[in-house]
Amino acid sequence: MPIRTNRGRAAVYRRLWGWPLRSPRHLMGTLVFLAILVTALGIVLPKVVGKPQAKASPGGPGTTTSVTTTQPGVAAPVPTSNLPTRLSTPLATPTPAAPNGDAIRVAKEWAAAWVKHPAGITSEQWLAQLKPFTTEEYLPQMATVDPANIPATKVTGEPVVGTSYPSSVQLTIPTDGPKLAITVVSTNAGWRVADYDQAS
Repeated sequence: MPIRTNRGRAAVYRRLWGWPLRSPRHLMGTLVFLAILVTALGIVLPKVVGKPQAKASPGGPGTTTSVTTTQPGVAAPVPTSNLPTRLSTPLATPTPAAPNGDAIRVAKEWAAAWVKHPAGITSEQWLAQLKPFTTEEYLPQMATVDPANIPATKVTGEPVVGTSYPSSVQLTIPTDGPKLAITVVSTNAGWRVADYDQAS
């Protein structure tokens, strides 16, 4: 007998929607059925609908594209185009420049603060000496250095510039321990040491 009242239809809908929630077994069965249904639709629909054919778009002046059709079972060649790349002009490499006097002065002052570590100095006190000459980004790395492990006690010569660019200078400074290979960069606050290493 057909359902003639809205109340009866609501009861039927409640039974249908409530069935998966009656037990974990019903819920898992419903999820598995839905997964199979989605997978089957994903496989069948592209075959039924068919692949859309690519429309040839008009190119700009001086551009050509080649489109080829292949038979089934034969590997399709890669379409070629002589469109310009996104980087139409190569990136400019920095050109060497005369060493900046402020950069050399900052490197000398930084090296003088680096070798200044009398007995009993704390890491915080030593780092405070270096802070005016060091970039903010490099200070946390410098905080890991123990000044008691620094083998040098004084600077023994003038800086020797290795490479110099408008915004960075690399140089070495001799000490009574190892030589210091220092990189000084130009920042908003002026020239600051951004890296160093102990050279032999």
